[in-house]
Amino acid sequence: MPQKHRKPVQRKPRADAERNRERILDVAKEAFARHGANASLDDIAKQASVGPGTLYRHFPTREELLRSVYRSELEKLAAAEQKFSRTMPPVEALRTWLMLFVDAIAAKQLIAPALNTLLGDPKKVFEASYAKMHQAIRTLVKRAVDSGDIRRDLEPIDLLHALVGVSNVATSHDWQQSAKRLVDILIAGSRPLE
Repeated sequence: MPQKHRKPVQRKPRADAERNRERILDVAKEAFARHGANASLDDIAKQASVGPGTLYRHFPTREELLRSVYRSELEKLAAAEQKFSRTMPPVEALRTWLMLFVDAIAAKQLIAPALNTLLGDPKKVFEASYAKMHQAIRTLVKRAVDSGDIRRDLEPIDLLHALVGVSNVATSHDWQQSAKRLVDILIAGSRPLE
């Protein structure tokens, strides 16, 4: 009698394995920011309080670890939209998310040299994460428009372009404070015309 081949069952990772993974990602983000693409993976494992085997089980290569750090940052940003939409008024949710976006730009700038060294153009690798982020800003702006707090002709992507622009032309180390002030200016300028 022929045997049927069953598909392996995909199990959800254990809670402790997921905590280890998140800790590794947090430590790796800081290590890549400080030391670039050649940050010691053994040091990352030690600082995350896991063994090297645990690190390699989650991230078999340096490139995979770096991809995961970057993807995790963008996905946290995209997921924040849902939380903010549930717990805050529309304009406050939009403002808070834009502030988080500024922090994400700063984190990306810290790890960008390592990303470029190992991955080349990360945009090609992470198109799905960018799509989630763009959907998040569209949802937040739509909610604020529907509430009457933001004018109808606002293009959500323009808010992101303004903040990215500030980060790209920044010549001082305190560009984040400038970008966060710009968030309030953008929100004020997006109010409906009387």
